[in-house]
Amino acid sequence: MNYEERLQNVTVLGAAGKMGSGILLLTAVEMADISFKPENQTKTYVLNAMDVSHEGLAGLLKYLKVQILKIAEKKTVLLRKIYADRTDLIENKDIIDQYVFDVINIVRPVTKLEAAYDSNLIFEAVSENKDLKVKLLSQIDSNNPNNPWYFTNTSSVPINVVEKEAGLEGRILGFHFYNPPAIQKLVELIVTDKTKKEVVEFAKTYAKNLRKIIVPSNDFAGFIGNGHFMRDSLHAITEAEALAKDVPFVEAVFMVNKVAQEYLVRPMGIFQLIDYVGIDVVQFIMKVMNAFVTDEELHSSLLDKMIELGVKGGQKSDGSQKDGFMKYEKGQPIAIFDPDKKEYIPISEFKDKCEKKLGPIPDSKISWKSIIRRPDKEVLLEDFFKTLKTKQTFGAELAVKYGKRSNEIGKKLVADNVANNENDVNTVMLTGFFHAYGPVNTFFD
Repeated sequence: MNYEERLQNVTVLGAAGKMGSGILLLTAVEMADISFKPENQTKTYVLNAMDVSHEGLAGLLKYLKVQILKIAEKKTVLLRKIYADRTDLIENKDIIDQYVFDVINIVRPVTKLEAAYDSNLIFEAVSENKDLKVKLLSQIDSNNPNNPWYFTNTSSVPINVVEKEAGLEGRILGFHFYNPPAIQKLVELIVTDKTKKEVVEFAKTYAKNLRKIIVPSNDFAGFIGNGHFMRDSLHAITEAEALAKDVPFVEAVFMVNKVAQEYLVRPMGIFQLIDYVGIDVVQFIMKVMNAFVTDEELHSSLLDKMIELGVKGGQKSDGSQKDGFMKYEKGQPIAIFDPDKKEYIPISEFKDKCEKKLGPIPDSKISWKSIIRRPDKEVLLEDFFKTLKTKQTFGAELAVKYGKRSNEIGKKLVADNVANNENDVNTVMLTGFFHAYGPVNTFFD
């Protein structure tokens, strides 16, 4: 079975979720573009969008229409060639509408797992629950005569564990998209000792056609991305908890978050990033990873407490940010949650006090937005961090300590053979997390 034959019947599990919907979109477009080839026009292409939520699937179709329309508008010249023999399609709008219809027509919204029993390829994008993944994949495999291949989007569960417990014997690999899949360029590719060569080759071709950047990660819980992010988050949480012994908790969170964003030149503060991913998701990933590590404890009682109080963060169905450690207005934090008072305290009430305690940022201060695309960013960053390390302010001390810890985490991922080299660690953080520089650098040696 070649590449195009493999893509004739595909199922995405968890298709209505934020990751599954993006995977479905990319795969639908790839399958449609293959179906337009002259030699394939008599073949039927089926993409099962499988989810347990009818409401979610209804919203999924609306999402697909909007996104496919945007894709179509960017390739009208190509579409004119595809539909060259359709004399009824003259205006660009007619051609675009037809393309949207043809891509959507491949998708079959389903709520029953039986739909996957005929598929050649299964994308799994359900929750980070190993037992659920094993249950679904083993059920499909025991009822599917095609010996399908499985691409799991897990960001934390070791692939060999799912492979063994589901009895998949070399027909599964980790294909970890970053959120949102339709935009993010990075994919972490994780294989086991048993993964068949042809499955890997297919994955590389698929990624290339989707214009994704592949970074290989070895099969350790959390892989490279979460391997760094979870430990980076724990450092920030620990720092905030220590600081909260001398100042109010909300002030501690504000200062650590500000240091992570402004002093370390990141796209957002660390507590904002935890909110974006979801406090409950971060807690769950740490729990998954913690079961597979022996030399450290990946757990935070603060995250436990926030969840017990019903503060989970994450994103709403329209993509807007839910309140977590911070309360948001038009995407910007305006207050911080106090677990003891069980209420949000406006940032305006303590912002000036915190900034005074942190001290002034060096005059060579640079923002992530201003530097991210500059060809000379390495020079500017080196100058900024060199100056920062000479400052004896509280903010500079927090930042240097944080930067060194990030560097240590990156190097340990290589030492522990999670990543093959330091460049892979840096590529994941640069591409998947949009950092301005990799964590393994000379700035904080």
